[in-house]
Amino acid sequence: MSLPLNDPAWLERMYNNRALVPDHMDYLQRWARDSAQVRAQVPCVLDVAYGTGIGETLDVFPSTRPAGAPVPVLVFIHGGYWRALDKSDHSFIAPPFNQAGFCVVVVNYALCPGTPEAPVTIPHIVRQMEKAVAWVARNIEAHGGDARRITVAGHSAGGHLAAMLLTSVWPLIGAGLPDGLVRNALSISGLHDLEPLMHTPFLQEALHLTDQHVLQDSPARLLAPEHGILYCVAGGDESEEFHRQNGLVQQAWGVHSVPRCQVLPGLHHFSILDTLAQPGKDLHHMAQNLLRM
Repeated sequence: MSLPLNDPAWLERMYNNRALVPDHMDYLQRWARDSAQVRAQVPCVLDVAYGTGIGETLDVFPSTRPAGAPVPVLVFIHGGYWRALDKSDHSFIAPPFNQAGFCVVVVNYALCPGTPEAPVTIPHIVRQMEKAVAWVARNIEAHGGDARRITVAGHSAGGHLAAMLLTSVWPLIGAGLPDGLVRNALSISGLHDLEPLMHTPFLQEALHLTDQHVLQDSPARLLAPEHGILYCVAGGDESEEFHRQNGLVQQAWGVHSVPRCQVLPGLHHFSILDTLAQPGKDLHHMAQNLLRM
């Protein structure tokens, strides 16, 4: 399929989700407000450093069920086109999973483009996410989590990062880290081929994507992982490009690695994330399935 990558207006229509959803600020403000309330009311350990770099902190939300055997861990990565938002906007994800008996970790990362002195690129953020998951593997048992049962979920740019973490070679990243450290992943409205974003005007100044970045950090251009499975979902009311991006990684990796690739009707780029935190909704059920595997 040939894409009109030299058509700025088309790229804007396909990828500018804030323009496509006029009331997007209502969602962002509600997420931030609800998340602040969660942090004030539920047990959590905030702003834990997983490294020494900018943005390298995470929040841990332990299971609220009585202590027993270590529980599966959900690591959540926020979206914002790698250039916006914060973990503090997404604490609202945690309580339904905590109440179901899971530990939740919400991670931060440095935002593109960084500064002239400390530039930030998508490859830089991928390395940060590897560092964050390595921290989880080494430390989560102190919070009741099972380091052998880590599922990563991400929204939008976070969906890209979640998929990328399935391809990481963990023994080369840190001593003692096992192959298949990330057991499963969930990409929600994820971006699996970076090439169109390299040409999208409103993203170019922040992301500074190169051909090399596209080749090394597009999940759909990489070999299928040897371990773990990925679920991919997008909202039925998202753009045609987000639907295409949703299917790309299943086409590249096959149904063995990506057994579920689904478009959920009636949801747009922001409302779909609400359903992750709503028991009874398809997306929440899918996440719990991955955690229980």
